[in-house]
Amino acid sequence: MAPRDNNNNIDLSPLREPVTSPYSNKFDPMSNVSSFQIIDSTLREGEQFANAFFTTQKKIEIAIALDSVGVDYIELTSPAASEQSFNDCKAISALGLKAKILTHIRCHMNDARLAVETGVDGVNVVIGTSSFLREFSHGKSMEYITNAAIEVITFIKSKGLEVRFSTEDSFRSDLVDLLAIYQTVDRLGVNRVGIADTVGCANPRQVYELVKTLRSVVKCDIECHFHDDTGCAIANAFTALEAGATHIDTCVLGIGERNGIPSLGGFLARMYVGDREYVLNKYNVKALREVENIVAESVEITVPFNNYITGYCAFTHKAGIHAKAILNNPSTYEILRPDDFGMSRYVSIGHRLTGWNAVKSRMEQLQLEILTDEDAKKITQKIKQLADVKALNLEEVDILLRKYHTAKLTDNSHHNVLEKILTHDHLLAGMPVQASA
Repeated sequence: MAPRDNNNNIDLSPLREPVTSPYSNKFDPMSNVSSFQIIDSTLREGEQFANAFFTTQKKIEIAIALDSVGVDYIELTSPAASEQSFNDCKAISALGLKAKILTHIRCHMNDARLAVETGVDGVNVVIGTSSFLREFSHGKSMEYITNAAIEVITFIKSKGLEVRFSTEDSFRSDLVDLLAIYQTVDRLGVNRVGIADTVGCANPRQVYELVKTLRSVVKCDIECHFHDDTGCAIANAFTALEAGATHIDTCVLGIGERNGIPSLGGFLARMYVGDREYVLNKYNVKALREVENIVAESVEITVPFNNYITGYCAFTHKAGIHAKAILNNPSTYEILRPDDFGMSRYVSIGHRLTGWNAVKSRMEQLQLEILTDEDAKKITQKIKQLADVKALNLEEVDILLRKYHTAKLTDNSHHNVLEKILTHDHLLAGMPVQASA
């Protein structure tokens, strides 16, 4: 029998704060949802975004903001891309950030020599292995790729740097080829091997199978890079960790080539649900808004209305039945706690879907103490009537509430107030006119 409180009501407190998240496989021995690391690639993958152009000073500003979030690694554009890219690697490597600094290069000795000169902490090596890329991009055989990988990795390791070897277009590569080269580089002592869904074609089931298979044949860490062409990037990243991956590539706001890769905020939102304590203890999620604003301004976009965590609708509730439940217990319609991210909850009430509980809550916020539940219900009906023509903003709702409250307080004429307000113009009648700009 369900436990009850002193008033014989069912005690729902056990449902409010589960000890263990039901949305996580954190106790699966294969799963790394509680021990992952983030490689943020805003300054590498993000430079491939259509609108992106980062000056050195802007890159430094973004790197410092990312470091404030607490990402484990910051990945930079290859120093072989241009003279300025080389200098940017040197400048950011010299900042002394907590995050390790990586650069991303082709599997080529010339690139590797430039990379080690910049002072980075590690080098991410990549080469295409699918038949598409081998035929139409670099034109090399798997034998050539293997020999090149051995040479480049051996050189980077001799300089005492971290090294990751990744195949490009992994999910359209031959599995036998993939496993063979991953085992070869694992024996060389790479820190990580990488899987890249370069065209965004993979689904979570395919990701789980490939990562699980790879996990069974290599001892090193596994990094994953997922593109979002078909909308699976964050889901694929989470699934990869469940299957044994250890590192996930992200970008601020998900920018990158074409539709980009998992957004830093979106990925952290997903992982927060999996293990809130791990995310909040390791990452400064309240710093997400700052780095997103910096990047958005830099690439001349606005933060989307439905952006994970920081979008202006992320914690906005509108439907009446939602608002009532949210006011009683936010967990009813929120899986993320806005205060954990430095955000605020907003209950929208100036529309035809509003409910009287939401209006009552606003009355309480304004300290209109003499108004009753019955008053809230009557005012709600008036809001719905007006909102059938045009929604009210919060200021207009407050005007209606204050007019009604003043009339009830002074001469008990509050019912007449509602009868006289038939349009928005009637509502605003008698209010001071603001001077035009």
